[in-house]
Amino acid sequence: MNTFTEQERKVMLMAAFKNKNGTWYVQFRYTDWKGEKQQKLKRGFATKKEAQEWERQFLMQKRADINMTFESFVKQYEKDIRPRLKENTWLNKQCVIESKILPYFGSRKLCDITPADVIAWQNEIMRQTTKDGKKYSGSYLKNLHNQLSCIFNHAIRYYGLSSNPATKAGNMGKEEHKEMLFWTLEEYRKFSEAIMDKPISFYAFEMLYWCGIREGELLALTASDFDFNANIVTISKSYQRIKKQDVITPPKTPKSNRTITMPKILAEEMQEYLGMFYTPTDSERIFPVTKHYLSHEMERGCKLSGVKKIRIHDLRHSHVSLLIDMGFSALAIADRVGHESIDITYRYAHLFPSKQKEMAEQLDMERLKKEGLDNVS
Repeated sequence: MNTFTEQERKVMLMAAFKNKNGTWYVQFRYTDWKGEKQQKLKRGFATKKEAQEWERQFLMQKRADINMTFESFVKQYEKDIRPRLKENTWLNKQCVIESKILPYFGSRKLCDITPADVIAWQNEIMRQTTKDGKKYSGSYLKNLHNQLSCIFNHAIRYYGLSSNPATKAGNMGKEEHKEMLFWTLEEYRKFSEAIMDKPISFYAFEMLYWCGIREGELLALTASDFDFNANIVTISKSYQRIKKQDVITPPKTPKSNRTITMPKILAEEMQEYLGMFYTPTDSERIFPVTKHYLSHEMERGCKLSGVKKIRIHDLRHSHVSLLIDMGFSALAIADRVGHESIDITYRYAHLFPSKQKEMAEQLDMERLKKEGLDNVS
């Protein structure tokens, strides 16, 4: 465990000063992570105690002492991991931490939180309801617990915490797999005919269905991503709407970076669509709409066509199911949609035709051949 020198302890107790206007400030020196001396000044505290407490927590963060409050450690945790995550990933994590975790654990010392404290927190969270008066889903509860556990694991791995109280307490909730819905080719054709009155919608859904790309990948596409000589589209980025700003990020996973060969008819359609632009630049999104727009168009098309309503992401399932029905292997499909082949096998196992009967028949043939050879000899 990190400890403070006697000199640092004295500084922490004696470095608060009073301004003429009655407020307090702290001014002190500390050694940063490079071993260099730095000076810190912070003003605007109402009391001497508040000023000293701020200084104490600041120095603990610099030393990453597990005696710091949970809230202070979360600030250190953010500094450590935020640069390694996509901005939207961190913002989702931050929302959970600030709304469901810090209100309960924030003022407690990191090293003093016990499994019993975590169980009490779990029970409190499980009693809470949404704005509609419904209990939180099992998937949401599990996500909350996992976020808390990640913070403790970080403290163990890098800052000397001895054990993870969230792990000892055990999880809450469980992941709930939503029913996998998809359209048949006939259903998609009915839908696409219903939305042909809006070109941007028609061509966007053509790309989603015939290429199996993700929604964010679609919305990040630019004219430079298409090679019509080879009929391919390159997937190398994703679109996110973060804090009311359009943000282009790397795709979901390294495997998501890929090139997709388009059906010839789709390639011709996309050439036609790009021809509607005056001069599309390399950085201009060719589908300058939002995910909300696509969801609205999905709902509109379903009402007009009479096909069952599915999510935008279910078009990706529809593409995979079509490829499976056409007889392609899990490996080939995974390469096209940017998944690992084992994920395709696991998630879509029920769609692959059973090979058990074929296996048994071929084993019979092998056995008969072997017995025939034995009889001849």
